[in-house]
Amino acid sequence: ESRWPYLFGMIIVPSLIQVVVLPFLPESPRYLLLEKHDTSKAEKAFQTFLGKEDVSHEVEEVLSESRVQRNTRLVSVLQLLRTRAARWQVITVVVTMGCYQLCGLNAV
Repeated sequence: ESRWPYLFGMIIVPSLIQVVVLPFLPESPRYLLLEKHDTSKAEKAFQTFLGKEDVSHEVEEVLSESRVQRNTRLVSVLQLLRTRAARWQVITVVVTMGCYQLCGLNAV
């Protein structure tokens, strides 16, 4: 029982390793390309991850996925329930999650 503080203190070791190593890891290419709009750093990150020089196909793929995501429209829950094809799936998920919350499993 007297060693419990040492056990809880052991979490410091992985945290320190992460703090030391994290600055040397490359950023996510997708983040650099879509959020920071920095194509050259994104290409360097892709080259680091994939180990090849020509990464234009991957950059173009990320940009096309971004365009597709921008063109998707969001629907509300009410619109989702009005759609006949998705109504039963939504009701099933809502009932399942409601039962999960009420059964007390989270308390265990």
